[in-house]
Formats: sequence, C-alpha cells, structure tokens
Amino acid sequence: MTDKSKENAEVNLHKKVENKLPKEGKKRDEDDQKHKRFFDGEITINIANIEDRFFEEFLGLVGESILIVTESDQLNLFGQTFRPIFCGTIISVTQGDITLFPVNIKMINAPFFQFPTPLNIPLEKIAHFTPNFDCNQRLPLT
Repeated sequence: MTDKSKENAEVNLHKKVENKLPKEGKKRDEDDQKHKRFFDGEITINIANIEDRFFEEFLGLVGESILIVTESDQLNLFGQTFRPIFCGTIISVTQGDITLFPVNIKMINAPFFQFPTPLNIPLEKIAHFTPNFDCNQRLPLT
C-alpha cells in the first residue's frame, strides 16, 4: 500500500467512526431521557396544614366504640374466610390508620370472635363506619 492509499484508508475509517458516533450519542440521549422520567431525590411533604376530615373525626372518637367495614370483599384469617366487618374501641388514631382494641371480627360461624391483639386499619381502606356502635349487637351476615 502506498502512503496515499494509507491516508485514504485512515480518512475513510475516521468517517465510518464519526458516522457511528451520532447514532450512539442519540442512543445515550434516549437512555438519559428514560432516566429523567424518574425522580431519585427526596420528597418532603408538610402535612401540618393539610385538613383531613376523617382524621379529625376519628380523633374525636378515641375511647368510643365503632363499627368499621373495609373495602375488601372478603378476608382470610387463621384459615377462616370472612367479610371485613370489625367492631371495637378506638385506642389511637394517626394520619394513616386507626387502631382498635379490643376488636370483634364479625364472622358467620363466630359472630363475637375477639381478635387477640390491637388491629390497625388504614384510613384509605375504610368503606363505611358507624360511631358509638354496640359491639354486642347481633348482625345478620348472610
């Protein structure tokens, strides 16, 4: 190969490499765009000034009995399937949940089953509630 043909071969090689770089650069830009869709930083929310109607109402009912029905069609506990109907005394309320103890789970085969530990129920999962409900009252569950 002559010096002239070597130079032409090197120029052609550089042109081929340069033609590939923008495509790779575009691919990198697309990858960067995909990563920009997700926020990796920390989010801080000040909930001190947010008015939560349910939280305020439940907070006023601490120490009172309440009947709560949650959104699920049915739940399973200790191998027993039952409707999500709970009755108990409110012992604490936080921004995210309500805690009942003692709490009765209304099941067909054990209508007065008392759950052995405090039960936390997320506020967003409550479909219906009745404050000042007598937990000894019988409910038709069928």
